Amino acid sequence: MNQSLPSLQKLIRHLQKVPYLASKNVYRVASYFLTTDVEVIATLCQAILEAKQNIVPCQICFNWTEAGLRCSICSSAGRDQGVVCVVETWHDLMAIERTAGFVGCYHVLGGALNPLEGIGPDQLSLGALMQRLTNGQVREIILGTNPTPEGEATANYLATKIHPLNIIVSKFASGIPTGASLEFMDKITISKALIGRTPF
Repeated sequence: MNQSLPSLQKLIRHLQKVPYLASKNVYRVASYFLTTDVEVIATLCQAILEAKQNIVPCQICFNWTEAGLRCSICSSAGRDQGVVCVVETWHDLMAIERTAGFVGCYHVLGGALNPLEGIGPDQLSLGALMQRLTNGQVREIILGTNPTPEGEATANYLATKIHPLNIIVSKFASGIPTGASLEFMDKITISKALIGRTPF
């Protein structure tokens, strides 16, 4: 990179730290910022700052919220509080919500067990989930982790912990391919997997 452009170098370095931003797109994003009106960039930066300041995890399910202690799903009278779908991330929750076919609630783990990356039970919201199951309100847990090795290991770990509580444990039906991510699946596939869930 041209050494006479230290500001551009700094921008590129910061963009390279953004997860999921492919390295080949970093320069395109930087170019967009450099050629866009200052007002547009200022509005974007303000939106990012406001989101960071105002959005917090729900104290019940760890979905995002900015309206109080509970997210809109946990506080909705129209949701079945007795059925909880456990997902890895907010992206997965949104993928299921797009199907408009699930009327239960959620629990967002914040990832999946991955010892090689240093992610164990303490790095996820597993403890909060187990506490949530002690109030007697939940009658079914749907293990909606992704069909990856890490997701399957997380589901198996949860199943061994939940079974002694006499709570129904189910999982998505077949149809979700192994190695796939819920975030990128079509809503029909996710909806059918939910409807046809099987005991775990």
